[in-house]
Amino acid sequence: MQLRTIIVDDEPLAHEVIKEHAKDVPFISIVGQCYSGTEALNFVNENSIDLIFLDIQMPKLKGLDFLKILKKSPIVIITSAYQEYALESFELDVCDYLLKPFRFERFLKATNKALELYQLKNQTNIPTSLNQIENNSVDLQQLFIKTDKRFVQVSLKDIYYLESFGNYVKVWLENEFLLTARTLTSFAEQLPVDDFVRIHKSFIINKQYIAYLEGNTVILKNKKPLQIGKSHKQSLKQLMSNDD
Repeated sequence: MQLRTIIVDDEPLAHEVIKEHAKDVPFISIVGQCYSGTEALNFVNENSIDLIFLDIQMPKLKGLDFLKILKKSPIVIITSAYQEYALESFELDVCDYLLKPFRFERFLKATNKALELYQLKNQTNIPTSLNQIENNSVDLQQLFIKTDKRFVQVSLKDIYYLESFGNYVKVWLENEFLLTARTLTSFAEQLPVDDFVRIHKSFIINKQYIAYLEGNTVILKNKKPLQIGKSHKQSLKQLMSNDD
């Protein structure tokens, strides 16, 4: 699956940054580049587009005004140097808001969210807007993990735990791991809290694989013991009590 994507920005450098990031995201296909809102309006009306990277401050037709008059409704990720437009943007039901300059890690998080939203919108009897999705607690079901020069799609239900490893994270499946250049905090911000819990500065675990707690240790169902951090011990015990 690929999302047919256009870039709408009056700055050529912004196009180059997005194109460079998109090269490493296999489900993003850049099919058009527009340098004004009016140009983008014509392009979207004449072509089938799934995703728009949209700047806000553009001449003649600003990004948010473009959104208000857009007849079709592709998924939109705002890319702007101005954070003060974030609230108004989300009221227009954008998927995400990338504040320039943004790193690949943040770009990947936004595009993963766009892919999930696209998949949800193209199913039946499900919410069709990001606000509806958030209100109905529809959660992410899979992630694309960048390892070496490949992106590997992993179902969340197959992840046992995540382990911080210097400037990397080990994403552990039952008997193997994927090593990716991300931070554990970035995963913590993305993973659904109903399914994953942080038990230590170095560990996030999938709740479904908890076998039992023993002292300061979590024992997973694959017999793997993981240390519980002091600051997380009480909240984890409370969590287990609530689940019961």
